[in-house]
Amino acid sequence: MNKIQNWFDKNGFNALRLSVAIGIAFAISTLIIFLVSDAPGAALGALLTGPLGSKRHFFNVLEMATPLAFTGFALSLIYQSGNFSMIADGSLYLGAVVASVIAIKLPLPAGIHPVVAIAVAAVVGGLVGAIPALLKVKYKSNELVTSLMLNYVCFYSGLYVVNRFIIDRQAGNFASLKYEKTALLGKLMPGTRLHYGFLLMLIVGVLLYLFIYKTKWGYEIRLVGSNLEFAKHTGINTAKVIIMTQMLAGAIAGMGGASEKLGMYTRFGWADAPTYAWDGVIIAILAGNNPKYVPIAAFFLAYIRVGADIMSRTSDVQNELIAIIQGVIILLITAERFLYVVKQRQESKKALENYSA
Repeated sequence: MNKIQNWFDKNGFNALRLSVAIGIAFAISTLIIFLVSDAPGAALGALLTGPLGSKRHFFNVLEMATPLAFTGFALSLIYQSGNFSMIADGSLYLGAVVASVIAIKLPLPAGIHPVVAIAVAAVVGGLVGAIPALLKVKYKSNELVTSLMLNYVCFYSGLYVVNRFIIDRQAGNFASLKYEKTALLGKLMPGTRLHYGFLLMLIVGVLLYLFIYKTKWGYEIRLVGSNLEFAKHTGINTAKVIIMTQMLAGAIAGMGGASEKLGMYTRFGWADAPTYAWDGVIIAILAGNNPKYVPIAAFFLAYIRVGADIMSRTSDVQNELIAIIQGVIILLITAERFLYVVKQRQESKKALENYSA
């Protein structure tokens, strides 16, 4: 009983804030739907239950959740260390480019080919992820600014590699040559596009949770994130922790980009800069920076996006409504005073109970 009470004291308030924020966001969205739609009931039903309407739609949610979870893991890890680097996009994009080059240019046996491609993508993503951390540690540069600028460097560098080495000049649009079949990730479920990258994502989540909460290195990351000066006085090499944390986060993002391309597509075709890192911010906030909850948060975000897409195709409400839901949730969750009265009452009640005892 005490364990349950301790868990609620620690996590109950955050769960309450998240639930209320989601409820308010959907209430506002429902009101907007009823104001602008000629058939609000059908539009709302498509948004909330559309992804459950068919096998294809439900697995579309899982397919979309996979890269979202990878970036969610990366951003959660970075935030655990008290930093705010957005290099996940650059790591993800270059990871996808490198994996594509290996999938096209390096013939390997089936089974080994995608493993090598994803592993190299992780290495490249990790090296890219470490750059903002190195600049912060050595030159006191703001990692948010440097990572956002570096994302453009990664994007145009990736475009150069694709155009220089693997572009398909016969294609009608921007696309690489086709991947070798041995490099493609297999499908987990026949008749869907859900691939083994989904399973890899779950494995990464379990390992990352154990790393952060069950190891000495994970404790150091959390201590640096919560109190940098105290961590320095305890003898922790904070510079090393910051660099290694962002390197690991970049490696995870690189794996996400590689698994997305090799699992969902047969050639590289990202002509626009990815924005998965901003989705990762939302997921990290929803998950409270805990890898255990990242897949759930990614599933939630993917679910409402697929539902919004179905709603826009079957009703007169556009899927931009989803931006309102996301914005309201982030606004309320990041507002420190949101439901603060409830927290005060909870703490006062606990203090009175301890005093009486």
